[in-house]
Amino acid sequence: MWGGRFEAGPSAIMREINASIPFDKALWRQDIAASKAHVAMLGACEIVSGEDAVAITKGLEAVAAEYEANGVPEDWDLEDIHMTTESRLAELIGPVAGRLHTARSRNDQVATDFRLWVRDAVDQADRGLKALQVALVTRAGEHAASIMPGFTHLQTAQPVTLGHHLMAYYEMIARDRSRFADARRRMNRSPLGAAALAGTGFAIDRHMTAQALGFSAPTDNSLDSVSDRDFALDFLMAAAQCSLHLSRLAEEFIIWASQPFGFVTLPDALSTGSSIMPQKKNPDAAELVRGHSGRIVGCLTALMITMKGLPLAYSKDMQDDKPPVFEAASLLALSVAAMTGMVAETRFRTERMRAAAELGFATATDLADWLVRQADIPFREAHHITGAAVKLAEQRGVALDQLPLADLKVIDSRIDERVFKALSVEASVAARKSHGGTAPDQVRLRVAQARTTLGL
Repeated sequence: MWGGRFEAGPSAIMREINASIPFDKALWRQDIAASKAHVAMLGACEIVSGEDAVAITKGLEAVAAEYEANGVPEDWDLEDIHMTTESRLAELIGPVAGRLHTARSRNDQVATDFRLWVRDAVDQADRGLKALQVALVTRAGEHAASIMPGFTHLQTAQPVTLGHHLMAYYEMIARDRSRFADARRRMNRSPLGAAALAGTGFAIDRHMTAQALGFSAPTDNSLDSVSDRDFALDFLMAAAQCSLHLSRLAEEFIIWASQPFGFVTLPDALSTGSSIMPQKKNPDAAELVRGHSGRIVGCLTALMITMKGLPLAYSKDMQDDKPPVFEAASLLALSVAAMTGMVAETRFRTERMRAAAELGFATATDLADWLVRQADIPFREAHHITGAAVKLAEQRGVALDQLPLADLKVIDSRIDERVFKALSVEASVAARKSHGGTAPDQVRLRVAQARTTLGL
């Protein structure tokens, strides 16, 4: 493969460190597709004869059928998927196979194959994330009015609805999908035809190959074409951000499933038991999603460090670009699928959630707001008055709405019996009617809008 430049073959160490076929064989479908587009262009431009182009195309289809049936063989002497395919092609159709590599290099070949693979991974991620959004919207619609405690600092803050809480994750996933879409738009340029680094002297048609492979256009600089891995970093950045959102959602389910909370009963299919404690039902799927986020962020970091100091154009360091992307894509797909199943199949214990929402003086802000609206008191003063009411209720071990009116009047004489209509958890959530608020009507409106967006 190295031609006449070297008198001796590589050492065993060089052979092992140089071979990428154990992992880049995953690119075989993209490599076949790009090679077929390339030879079709060579034929159309009369760089190779029509007869040779047909023979090469049929040979590539035969190689693809073998790979599909038996997998890609790993011959480390052939180094990578590109030479593995070309070698097998030569065995099938003879010396004419050597014309396939006219006007291209492995540099633009791998850049093209890898872009195609990452583009497919983006599409897979988007499909999975849409399914997760559907699950979130469906459950949010079921629980638009189910009351639960909203937290800050993991302390009870204000009552919210479960539907509102789930729709918060819908919004996060929507941003994740937008990041993947943005990355896809940017990566959708074809490097094929940039050759090793300087372009080619053959009169090729790069627009033809770009169109055949579904790219919007060819790349505009041959040096950048073979050295760019921004598309892989864009994918990893979007995957890392998405994994953080999935990890947060997983953590919610882990907390909610614990006995002190008891907000959910997780599906058996996404839980495990203990080898010693028969009563345990562990949220292992959620914990693994939480753990996978660290690995995905690590994949991003690995490729960033690999690329940070490379001069133009291609360096062999870039052979290490694919393992972190492959790993992150696999982990992300598993994580998305796990959380989709968890959202769809979990039983929410709404009675327990509502009881918890009544603890911790969650309607204290409603008392302050009532004082502002009904007694025309500045909010800071109302905040102070409410704080005194909370202190009294805490001393007596009762909820705010269980304090006698007489005691509230001692704190501030402007409080009257109308205040009790504002202190229930139902009144609290119903009052939050501002755009994006937790009021059931607002949640139902947002669910309806989301269903339209998702085409449901």
